[in-house]
Amino acid sequence: MDYYLVDYENVKSQGLNGVNKLPAEDVVCIFYSEHADTLTFGLHRRINESKANIIFQRVEVGQKNALDFQLSSYLGYIIHENLSKPYNYYIVTKDQGYKSLVTYWEKRNISVRLVADVSRQSEKALESELEKQVSDLLKDKVEAQEITEISKMIPKYKTKQGLNNALMKKYKDNKKVGEIYSAIKPLIADKKGQ
Repeated sequence: MDYYLVDYENVKSQGLNGVNKLPAEDVVCIFYSEHADTLTFGLHRRINESKANIIFQRVEVGQKNALDFQLSSYLGYIIHENLSKPYNYYIVTKDQGYKSLVTYWEKRNISVRLVADVSRQSEKALESELEKQVSDLLKDKVEAQEITEISKMIPKYKTKQGLNNALMKKYKDNKKVGEIYSAIKPLIADKKGQ
C-alpha cells in the first residue's frame, strides 16, 4: 500500500505520470492552489482511469511555502492515522526542501521518499529523459553542451515568459530564440502563459 502526496504546484501534470496504473489500495493526495489548479483533458482522463483513491487538497496560499507546510502537516497526520497499516509514503516533488522531512521520518522508522512522479521515477531519470527529448528536438539547431543547458532551463522557469527571457539572456538573438522556443514548445505546454 502506497500513499502519494503530490506537490502539484511543483510537478504539475508530469507528477501524475502513471496514476492510471496504480492499484485500488493506493492513495494519491493532490495538493494544489490557485497558482496551479488546472488539468488537461489527458490528465483528467488518466485520473478517472485510476483505481487508486484520489483526494484533492486545495491549499491556502499567501505565505511563502504555504503548500509545502500544509503537505508536511498532512503527512504527519496520515502517518499517525495509519501507524498500524503498512503504507509507504511518497512525496511527489522536485523540491529538495523536503529532504529534511524524509530524514525526520527515517529516524522514526517510517518510509518516506521523494519521487518525481507517481510511477516513482527518480528526478535524475526524468532529467535524463528531458535532455533526450530536448536533444531530439534541437539536434540540428544548437551545440551538444547547449542541449544540457536548455534542458536544465525548462523545469527551472514556471512560466513560458520566464523561459523565453532566460533564452534571450543566453543567446541575445531573437531569431535563434524563436527557433529554439518553437522546437521545444511541446515540452512546455503545461507552463503558464502563451
